[in-house]
Formats: sequence, C-alpha cells, structure tokens
Amino acid sequence: MADIEDGGTQCTVSDNVDEAPDDDEDLHAVPVLGDDPEEAATTTTTMSATHNCTSTTSATSTSTTTSTSAHGNTPTASDEGSAMLGRHGGGAGEVGGSKPGGPRVFLKTWGCSHNFSDSEYMAGVLEEAGFQLVHVWDDADIYVFNSCTVKGPSQDTALSQVQKAVASGKPVVLAGCVPQGNPKSAQAMENVSIIGVEQIHNIAEVVTGALSGTTVKLLQRPTQLHPLALPKIRENELIEVIPISAGCLNCCSFCKTKAARGHLRSWPPAQIIQRVRTVITQGVREIRITSEDTGAYGRDIGYSLSKLLSEIIPELPDHVMLRVGMTNPPYILEQVDQITAILNHPRVFSFLHIPIQSGSNRVLELMKRQYTVEQFEWLVDRLKRDVPGISIATDVICGFPTETDQDFQQTLALIQRHKFPSVNISQMYHRPGTPAYNMKKITSTVIKKRSRLMTQLFDSYTPYESLIGTEQTVWVNEQASDGKHLAGHTKAFVQVILDEDTVTLGSMVRAKIVSAGKFYVVGKLLP
Repeated sequence: MADIEDGGTQCTVSDNVDEAPDDDEDLHAVPVLGDDPEEAATTTTTMSATHNCTSTTSATSTSTTTSTSAHGNTPTASDEGSAMLGRHGGGAGEVGGSKPGGPRVFLKTWGCSHNFSDSEYMAGVLEEAGFQLVHVWDDADIYVFNSCTVKGPSQDTALSQVQKAVASGKPVVLAGCVPQGNPKSAQAMENVSIIGVEQIHNIAEVVTGALSGTTVKLLQRPTQLHPLALPKIRENELIEVIPISAGCLNCCSFCKTKAARGHLRSWPPAQIIQRVRTVITQGVREIRITSEDTGAYGRDIGYSLSKLLSEIIPELPDHVMLRVGMTNPPYILEQVDQITAILNHPRVFSFLHIPIQSGSNRVLELMKRQYTVEQFEWLVDRLKRDVPGISIATDVICGFPTETDQDFQQTLALIQRHKFPSVNISQMYHRPGTPAYNMKKITSTVIKKRSRLMTQLFDSYTPYESLIGTEQTVWVNEQASDGKHLAGHTKAFVQVILDEDTVTLGSMVRAKIVSAGKFYVVGKLLP
C-alpha cells in the first residue's frame, strides 16, 4: 500500500462566508432576527479568515464592552468530583428533567456524538450554576440550540427553531458548528447570543447575559480545550460519550465542519483516563469515545489512538464496554495491527465506523480524502479477517460534483461487495465556503436518483440473518424507540431487542437470537 500523508494537504476553508441558498437545495436564508432600537452592548468576535491544514488554526478577536464575562481564553478546570450523574432527557436531542431551580432553559441539539456530548456538558454547567433544564417548549425562559452545519437541512432546521424562539420574545442562544463555521452570519444575527464550540464552559455566563438583555457573541477559540472534568448531565445515565480530540487533520473539499472545529487538538491522555475512572464510579456501563476523526488522535501531541485505547482498557471492569468512534481510513491504516488486537478485547465492541464516501478513486481525489479505494478495501478485508464477526459501518455521498455514472456505479459495486450492515447515505449538499461549493454541480434530479438507487441496494440485503439461532452476550443499556422494549448490543454492536419484563437496564445477559430485521435482531433471554 502507498504511504498516507500526515495531513500535509494544503486547503483553505473560508470562515467568513454568508450562507446563501443553493440552487439545488430548498434552504431558508439566514433569519433576520428583529430590530431593537435599545440594543444592548454586544461582544463581537471575529475569526481568522482561513484554516491551513498543516498548522494550528490561529484566531484573532476584537470585542466591545459587554456586561457578560467571557472568562478569558483559558478555561478553568472544575473538580472532577463535580461531574454529575445524569438523567434521561425529555426527548430526542433535548436535555431536561433537572432539579427545580432558577431560570428555565430549553436545550436542543442536532448533529454528531461530539455535539451531543457538548450539550451534556452545557447542561451540567447550567444546572451547577442554578438553572433549571426543561424539555417543554412553553416552559422555557430561554432557548439554547446546539447546531450542526454538516448538511444544509440540519442547519436550516436549527435556524428555523431560532426564528421561532425569537418570535416568542424570549432570549435565544445559538451554539455549535453553525455560528462557529459561519461567524460573519452569526455576528449579523440580531437579538441572538452566540457561543462557539470551544466556549461551552462559558455557557452559564452567556445565558445569564442573554437573560439580562445583553446579546453576547463568543466565538474566539481558547488557548486550551475545555476540561473533561466539567459537570455533565448525560442523556442516558448508563452511556458516557468522551471527546478525545477536536478538529481533524483532513481537508475534505466538501466538509464545512473543518471551519467550525478547526485543526486537530487532542485532549491529554491523563485527562481522558481520569474521566474514564470517574464515570465508572458513577455507574456508567458503556463508554463511547468520539472525535471528528478518532484515528488521528494524538498526532499533535506525540501520541496515538492505539496507545490511548491500550491505557483505557485496564481501567474497565468486566461489565463496562468501550466503543471506538468514527475514524477516517488514513490514520487507522497505520495502526491496523494494534487496532485489530484492541477490537478483539472482550471489553471493546468489535465495531468500527470507517467512511468511504465514494467507490471512485477519481472522486476521492477531488474530495481530498487522502486514501484510495484499494486501501479502504484492504483495511476492511483485514479487519474482517482478524476480528471475527466485526461490524463495519460506512458513509457514501451521492452526487459529488463531476461524479459520472461510471463513478457512481463503482460506489454501488463496492457496497454490493461488502454489504455493510450500516451505510449512511447522503445526497451531496454544497456547503458555502468549501472548495466543492465552486465545483461543477450535478443536477438535483440526478443526485436524488443516485441516492434512491443506493438506498435500494442497501435495502436489498439483510445483514443479520446469520445470527438467528446463535447465543449472544448482550449489554443492555438503552430503551428501545417503541418505549416497550429494552435494547442492548452484542460484542459486534448489533442491536438486540429484548422484552422489558425479562431484563433490566444496565445488565449483561445471554440471549438467543430468534429473528432478524434490517437494523436489529430480536433476542430471547436464556436462563
């Protein structure tokens, strides 16, 4: 195999680009959020205009007077013991149900597991500061939306909620990747306070300022990542999501997240290990490590993912499982021997999420993905050979600019060859500020057709039929979406539906698989 470059590709991702509706997308324009003649003093932060993928992102800021403290550039670590055992939220993406207290905050989240972990931290910080978290819209005194900018529709949904909240006359805080990735548009929002992805430790100050009538714009990047010891309210008290790094080393031409999360910055391994120890004492049964690219962890601090995992595993009791989050192919290829051994460990789920995005080398080069189809398939085959029963998830983008019918057929053929049990199928969304935005677009009709064909292929096979009749160990940590059953996972992270009357949350059981659906299997508890 060819060597993988160490994130050396040069790229530029524009931060200061107004989000405009794309010709092929039904996007709403950025909302105009009121015109208050008695506008309060506002903190205004301006990011540097570009990111260079070979050096740490720099940031400059200017600010006017504000009555809300920004706590400077360096977050203050809290005592690890103050991290809180969480409670279930009131609904998907919503954190609620805190103890009664002060002003009531409605917190809603879109996006990846890193975003959800950020919201759990913000919920913990808010509750510790005396705020009450609610999950009923009309009960709120203030709205906090943690947004995602990966795709146009997710961003549009968040901005629509912002409009609705502003129309209610109550204060609004917009957090997450939308304002961080689009600071110029964020600055222009009237009567909406803004907090960036690396300022979540300051959420209580921003909410306090917004409630007092001050519009706060807090987007500058601190010199340090927030401490993992911040208080936290988990949406599921049995599952802890630990971010191990922020940003990435890649320069994918379609990706807007780079403008928001920036260049790779890894948390120190000692801080991650301490977080693992703490949440285990709080009763957590499953730990999920997350990042924009877990495989790249530590390359900025002379460390590696495999070394980190080898230090986490000895901390895990028999009843606690570890799941490794998404990794792009380049950096996992370099650690494949160590990673296969780790995925075979009895306390690590035999599961890995490795996006391919396209089965065409020509398209992968245009995407600046830094690997080939051959390297990806070699990795998949190696994992299947050396990690028995492993589940591998992947992602594909349908309709990348200039993608030909032949390119798309190659992607279909790759999915057909491997029959991945989980495939995240995305239509191409042209994100302003990315290199792909200026490439020759494919019509929305062709993009939708290719998405349908890919979905039809994925729907044509059932990946779990071979498990029928087998006996599996199942870690039961979640409520099924129907509200009537419990859901667990096998060692290969296959979801198992169990009768709630026969098993309890947080248990590890043996079950016989009696039937299989497309996305799950049904188990019967063994005596």
